Amino acid sequence: MTNTASQSHIGNSCTRLFGLNIHNMSFAEANQHLLDVAADRQHPARVVVTPNVDHVVRLDSQPEFKQVYSTSDYIFADGMPVVWASKMSANPLPERVTGADLFVSLCKGCVEKNMSIFVVGGMPGQEDMLLQAFAQTYPRLQVSIFCPSMQFTPDGSEADTAIDLIQQAQPNIVFICLGMPKQEYFAFRYRREQTSRNAPLLLCVGAAMEFALGQKKRAPLWMQKIGMEWFWRLASEPRRLWQRYTTQGSKYIGILLRERRAQQALRRQS
Repeated sequence: MTNTASQSHIGNSCTRLFGLNIHNMSFAEANQHLLDVAADRQHPARVVVTPNVDHVVRLDSQPEFKQVYSTSDYIFADGMPVVWASKMSANPLPERVTGADLFVSLCKGCVEKNMSIFVVGGMPGQEDMLLQAFAQTYPRLQVSIFCPSMQFTPDGSEADTAIDLIQQAQPNIVFICLGMPKQEYFAFRYRREQTSRNAPLLLCVGAAMEFALGQKKRAPLWMQKIGMEWFWRLASEPRRLWQRYTTQGSKYIGILLRERRAQQALRRQS
C-alpha cells in the first residue's frame, strides 16, 4: 500500500530494508530536498518519518500500523543500527538522517528562507514558554505552537483543533512531537483530509524539539557517530528508556537475522 505522492518521488533513491523504502540520501541532500518541498505549496502534504531500532521492533509487531507507516512520503534512517543493517543490501545508506538533526537544520533553513513552522507537542500550557525558547534559540523564526493534553488522540477533538490552527497559520513545515504512533497517525490524517491550504511538509520527530531547545541534552558528537547515542539516552533517562533499549534491542537482533536471510535471498534471485 503506497500512496500516489510517495510513488512520485521514491524512484530509485531508496533502500528496501525491514519492509520499508528508506530514502538513500546524505543528511545535506535530505535537508535541502525537504526545504525545497516545504517552499512549494502546489502539492499535497508530505509526511516524513525517521525510524530507529525501537520503531523497527514496534512496526514488526504491528503489521497494520506498519502498512500505514510505509506510506510515508519520506523515510530516513534515524538510528545507526539501521544504517549498519543497510550494508546487507545492494544499496547501503550513506549515513543516518535523524529527526533531531532535521529539526535544527530545517528551523535554520526556515529563518534564511523566511518560511514558518508549526509545532504540535510539548506539555499542556507551555506555549508561551516554548515561544520564548524558540525566540532565544532561533531568532526571527516564525513559530506557532499547540500543546495538547496527554489525552490527545489523532482522531479526537484536540486533533480537530490542531488541524484548524495549522490551517489558520499556513506554515511551511509542521513538526509533530507526540511520540509514536500518535504523531504518525495524526500526520496521515492531516495528509488524507487536507486538500487546500495545506502545510507542504509534516515531520514526525518525537523528542526533537526538546533537544533543539536545549531542554534535553544530546549525546556528544563522537558517541553519535559510533552509534552509542542510545547508551547516552539510557543513562540520562533509565527509568523511562530501559525497556526500549534492553527488551527492544534483543528483539531487534532477531529481526536483523531475519532481514539478513531476506537480503541474501534477494541477491540470489538477482
